[in-house]
Amino acid sequence: MTRALTAVEIGEGLEELPAWHHVDGVIRRVFETDGWRASMLVANAIGFVCEAADHHADVLITWPRVTVSLSTHSVGGITANDLEVAGLIERQITWRPGPGSPLTGPAAPFVMPV
Repeated sequence: MTRALTAVEIGEGLEELPAWHHVDGVIRRVFETDGWRASMLVANAIGFVCEAADHHADVLITWPRVTVSLSTHSVGGITANDLEVAGLIERQITWRPGPGSPLTGPAAPFVMPV
């Protein structure tokens, strides 16, 4: 059975996710974007990850940012599932072509680096 993590466990899990914060009973990340188009791209990517994981986030879409919050309502706290999905979201949204890749990525980033 999934259990709520302690504050120490949450802190340890967030060490690998420095842009995420434990606040108000959730783990939260704000993605700063270059505008509406990018905010929608980010929200859709988050939606895909959450649906694939069957673990759904609260997402607030504004211009020029997307706020994502995760908790496990059924246990009333943060679980390992929340940390796992946060990591998946982080990797999806912040992915960029690596050195030597034939892919160049956008001329200007649409999600601002942390």
